[in-house]
Amino acid sequence: MSVETIENMIKWIEDNITVNPTLAEMSNYVGYSPFYCSTKFHENIGITFKQYISKRKLSLASIEVKNTQMRFLDIAIKYGFSSQEAFTRAFVDAYGCTPYQYRKRLTTIQLYMKPEILPVPDESFTP
Repeated sequence: MSVETIENMIKWIEDNITVNPTLAEMSNYVGYSPFYCSTKFHENIGITFKQYISKRKLSLASIEVKNTQMRFLDIAIKYGFSSQEAFTRAFVDAYGCTPYQYRKRLTTIQLYMKPEILPVPDESFTP
């Protein structure tokens, strides 16, 4: 199997990540048997198709947790979790904190910096 085919697999997964892609659908897309695709995917990517899907869904969901104000339930449903609780359990297992804690920890604020005080020139001094 060529590197291009593996890249096509990855692209197809990424394009279909929110619709619960299956190994059978992906293998049909690239034109190889599910067993062959599964074997080659694991050899080239280092994890199984199922593990990849799980990791990518959780990673993409965590980006939305960080960068949006979407409800956690909506993010969970979008990425195929059965409930907000299931999403939170997976999140805690993977990252050691809840989605709420993650969102709050990464909130950025505009800091008021100490102004740089410049010396006032002596007007009586002429060079």
